[in-house]
Amino acid sequence: MKHEPPILQGPRLRLRPWQPGDAAPLAALNADPAVMRHFPQPLDRAESDGFLARMEAHFAAHGFGFWAVERHAAPGLIGLCGLARIPWQARFTPAVEIGWRFATAHQGQGYAEEAARIALAHGFGPLDLPEIVAFTLAANTRSWGLMRKLGMAEDGSFAHPRLPDGHPMQQQVLYRLTRRDWIAARFG
Repeated sequence: MKHEPPILQGPRLRLRPWQPGDAAPLAALNADPAVMRHFPQPLDRAESDGFLARMEAHFAAHGFGFWAVERHAAPGLIGLCGLARIPWQARFTPAVEIGWRFATAHQGQGYAEEAARIALAHGFGPLDLPEIVAFTLAANTRSWGLMRKLGMAEDGSFAHPRLPDGHPMQQQVLYRLTRRDWIAARFG
């Protein structure tokens, strides 16, 4: 019996399961060169639909994943945020990563931070994960700045195994947050 992923609530945001009407706005988000500037390339509709199918399969397999994000005040997809098991091998795997992606119109308003804090609370609370990691390009200062704001500590860099040698985005910076450190920072 398939269990519906939980809906997670924050002050301004709701992290909810994916719905059929999300495919088109997700495709628009994934096709936006500004949103995807720190990824190898924007996604076309078929690639975006495949990404959505993989996110839904992750929820089915693990009970968590990347949720659709919407505002309480104005429902409709503004981005995605959540947790995922990393499917490739690196010096820090097996691991669960946190990630986020927001439409350009919804960046710079604190939504990524709120959504990430909601996801971390679910990961370290009900899921009882021992650690959550995040990674990005060194040039993606807004993303790793948020990682630091969330209490994550930098742990060097690594060559992303899904990008070929010499690819300009192959080197990624890694951040980590343990459940113990999250609890200490939150409940001191």
